[in-house]
Amino acid sequence: MLFRWDWLRPVLTAPVVPTLGPVHPHALTVDLFEATLVAAATERHFLPYDKDRRWSTEKQEAVLAEDVVHHPDHTLIPTLLTRGQGSVKVFAYGHRGDILDQAAELAAKLSTVHGAAPARIVRPMGPETPHPRGVRIQLQDFTARHCPASFGPVRRLDDWPAQIRGTFTTFAQTMAAEGFVFLDGQMKAKGCGPVLAAVLEGRVVGAIGPLEIRPDPTGVAQLLPQYFAVCPEARGHGLGRHLWRAAMQWGQTHGAAYQLLQTEVGGASDHLCRTEGLTTLGFVHTSTV
Repeated sequence: MLFRWDWLRPVLTAPVVPTLGPVHPHALTVDLFEATLVAAATERHFLPYDKDRRWSTEKQEAVLAEDVVHHPDHTLIPTLLTRGQGSVKVFAYGHRGDILDQAAELAAKLSTVHGAAPARIVRPMGPETPHPRGVRIQLQDFTARHCPASFGPVRRLDDWPAQIRGTFTTFAQTMAAEGFVFLDGQMKAKGCGPVLAAVLEGRVVGAIGPLEIRPDPTGVAQLLPQYFAVCPEARGHGLGRHLWRAAMQWGQTHGAAYQLLQTEVGGASDHLCRTEGLTTLGFVHTSTV
């Protein structure tokens, strides 16, 4: 065993695991961190509960186990993304004043060694962080309260007439920055879970999906993250909230216990989730070396 839990646990200010991303606090164990090392030792190996396995047959990011720095007051865990030109990330856990400097030095060194660019530092921070930046980790607990139905112009994409379904690709191209071109390609190539679509004037102007539930590391049913966007010209009509509530009701009625989301601090989705009563578990700030 590489990690000592009595060293690692005190510096885990937010439930973020390298290569896996945010996890539910009940799943945050030393075994989960150890599992990422086992996966790294097996080329392109997916862990059973890795949310990315729905999109690919090969894992493209692995922990650089031999370069992990693990001490009583701080831990640095580097990963290598093999896609494209490659990219090194160093996950920096700890309260030391020089933790970011140490992480930057390690990231720069490993980027040179692996011929990868750029190098990044990933800094998880607790929910009490003042003036947070980056990404907020939010928890939707389906066991805590009832998720109301949405009565807006939202249906499963497959339930809209063919002429309207045909406008989804145009919507996806408009919202390419939100990942919808990738989703559109996946839907056409191999299918996926349901996608909910909001329609105005005969065309898709908003969507959330795919809606899929899988077990987390402890076997609890988790609603996986979705792509979520509304066209700029269609905003201000409450469509985002209609889509969100419809997706959450789907998750609750299909047996999910919770969902974890990542929203840009101060963004529209961040504001929506906060007004819907989600719990902030922490933040993640990523910087380039």
